[in-house]
Amino acid sequence: MSNNLNKDQIKELLPHREPMLLIDELININKLKSATAIVNVRKNSFFVQGHFPDEPVMPGVLIVEAFGQAAAALTAAGIDKKTYENKLVFLMTVDKARFRNPVIPDCKLELNIEAIRSHGRVWKYKGEAVVDGKKMADAQWAATIVDRKK
Repeated sequence: MSNNLNKDQIKELLPHREPMLLIDELININKLKSATAIVNVRKNSFFVQGHFPDEPVMPGVLIVEAFGQAAAALTAAGIDKKTYENKLVFLMTVDKARFRNPVIPDCKLELNIEAIRSHGRVWKYKGEAVVDGKKMADAQWAATIVDRKK
């Protein structure tokens, strides 16, 4: 697998679809260790119309969701495809989430994520959200790989 994943390749790994598939690319992939997810935050992004109409900002919970999607894609891309078949990655905990600056549409949000450790089906991650070199948010979270319900 290449060191970068485009949106179509991400769709092969994650069950998310528009409008909830937030990450557009996964780049700088260091297998099962780290990556950078790109989220193109646009003026026509689904959340802008209502959050907030006169001063749009990406909701913090969606930044956390994007962190989770990036981590799920990093993990799914790194493990054996047969192991990941018929599995989902569910967010378990979010710790130490800090929102430092608002993410304003028409920007490229970079999510620098790192897998801290794994134990069985449980993975722990940390990440920083950055726009133009400025830290917007950071968090730690845990996720688990579960069987899909058929």
